[in-house]
Amino acid sequence: MTSETPTSPASPASPSRSTLILQLVRSACHLITVVIVAFWAFLDWAWPWPGLLTGIGFTLLAILIWALFLSPKPVLHTDRFGQGLIELLFIASGVGAMLALGVHWVVAVAFGVVAAVVGYLAPSRLAAA
Repeated sequence: MTSETPTSPASPASPSRSTLILQLVRSACHLITVVIVAFWAFLDWAWPWPGLLTGIGFTLLAILIWALFLSPKPVLHTDRFGQGLIELLFIASGVGAMLALGVHWVVAVAFGVVAAVVGYLAPSRLAAA
């Protein structure tokens, strides 16, 4: 009589805790970028119509760029370098909006560096596939 242990079907390896934390911080940086761009677009333009139109337009544009390229399940797949370039431009838009709103340059640059480093360190969807 042979003793065989039942095996479960192959399940994908669950991501480690540090990977989940990096992805969470990356998502938070992206959310902060969208919010900052929205604040800049609403506050830095004259009201009522230019401010309202640019506020809605730039907010939708930031969300569209995030959804197309940087979301966990992006619509348009790019290689790691294309994703990195788009993420850097996305973060740079947030840093530029911070500077236009009058945030001290040290805070804006620190946010940009942290967001870029976390975006680089967070595993890409291509590495997981």
